[in-house]
Amino acid sequence: MAEYPLMGLEEEIEELEQEIADTPYNKATEEHIGRLKAKLAEKKDKLEAQQSGSGGGPGYAVEKHGDATVALVGFPSVGKSTLINAMTNADSEVAEYEFTTLNVNPGMLQYRGANIQMLDVPGLIEGAAGGRGGGKEVLSVVRTADLIVFVLSVFEIDQYERLSEELYRNKVRLDADPPNVSVRKKHKDGISVNASVDLDLDEETIKSVLREHGYVNADVTVGEQVDIDRLIDGIMDNREYLPSIVAVNKADLIEPDYKGTVDENLREHGLDPDDAIFISAELEKGLDALKERIYDELGLIRIYMDKPGRGIDREDPLMLFEGDTVGDACKKIGGRFDERFRFARVSGPSAKHDDQQVGRDHELADEDVLRIVVDR
Repeated sequence: MAEYPLMGLEEEIEELEQEIADTPYNKATEEHIGRLKAKLAEKKDKLEAQQSGSGGGPGYAVEKHGDATVALVGFPSVGKSTLINAMTNADSEVAEYEFTTLNVNPGMLQYRGANIQMLDVPGLIEGAAGGRGGGKEVLSVVRTADLIVFVLSVFEIDQYERLSEELYRNKVRLDADPPNVSVRKKHKDGISVNASVDLDLDEETIKSVLREHGYVNADVTVGEQVDIDRLIDGIMDNREYLPSIVAVNKADLIEPDYKGTVDENLREHGLDPDDAIFISAELEKGLDALKERIYDELGLIRIYMDKPGRGIDREDPLMLFEGDTVGDACKKIGGRFDERFRFARVSGPSAKHDDQQVGRDHELADEDVLRIVVDR
């Protein structure tokens, strides 16, 4: 594969972005725009690969600890450090992960039996996805999280727009499911499109996008209405789909009659004021509501292990995610439970009766009691 000089690629990306911006979107230009966007996505991937190869890319990660990881995303001086210190043990147990250009300060929130790792991600800045200000490293940390918490200043709600745009440019898709698009290579007969819905996109546009991504012979199946961007996301299959919530900080600094203005600002950015959590990190107000919301959004469930000779441990539950199975529980515990699993017995919400015998694929529910039986 030909190597592109770094500057050359960046210039090509800029030119493509400009051409897309300058081209009016309609049926006549749809296929052309599809090709441009597909080309742009490929070149951005190449640039990222080259940057990580030359040591300036997203090859950074914070070691995951605990049951789930939450990234606090916000501009500098929005109060993230104060918030993380108020909610976790970050102060008493400061562990700084060294980066080339930044530190990510984690703290552990203990809530309802769960240990939730919270990452105080250094302030994202505009242009982060382009690598400015250590932004690539910051965004690579965000992509490993299970939940994103936007921390906004009550006076600067418009920060949301800029932050979510940066995340989008770095392949993070918020509050969305992956597109129902699958591509299967074949040896001949060109590209065929199978759709289970009446697509707005022309078949030729879809084929052009696939060709730009290097497909010559392939079956593409589209199971939902998609625009060009969602189609490309589905073909490239390297996006992160993460849930998010919004915490509005410094709420103690506003007069009661200013709240209506804040609500209006939130609505302008597609945010429901009733969904936002208003807090004061400084005065430690609203933090219980925030903890509860984080826990709920993560979809954690508590599993009480029935330990041979010791009974049911309700003090220290095994924390899993909604939809997890007995097999997932075995993996998390590890060791002989995973390697020598025979069967399990479950009592509680997911069981048909007490001590129901189940296999690895049994789906668990919150507050199940689980006993794992292993080969000796």
